[in-house]
Amino acid sequence: IVAIEAIPNIHGFNPQQLSNMLWAYAKANESYSALFEKAGDIISANNNLSEFDPQALSNISWAYATAEESHPKLFMKFADHIIALENLSQFRPQALSNIAWAFATANEPHPRLFSKLADHIIALD
Repeated sequence: IVAIEAIPNIHGFNPQQLSNMLWAYAKANESYSALFEKAGDIISANNNLSEFDPQALSNISWAYATAEESHPKLFMKFADHIIALENLSQFRPQALSNIAWAFATANEPHPRLFSKLADHIIALD
């Protein structure tokens, strides 16, 4: 019922609300494809993902992979955004791990993203 009510109003959701809702559906093992499709379309159409903090990027990626919901444009948008960041110092190790896991699990290969994640992790030593 929440998803049915959320879909027509989802344009008004902020990144935290989108992240929380998608995470909750995936965590509860309650995939609702129309919700994930609409949210993915809105997020991937966003020209500025800087309002999405690292935790939101991580949670949303994790939610799509966990719910087995495919949205290649969303994953590409997240990857391009993360690659464009000057550094990944704002990302907690768990967020980086979740993002890498989500891309691998969703079968969304992005070598440049994995290279950036690896370079960051190696530099932590």
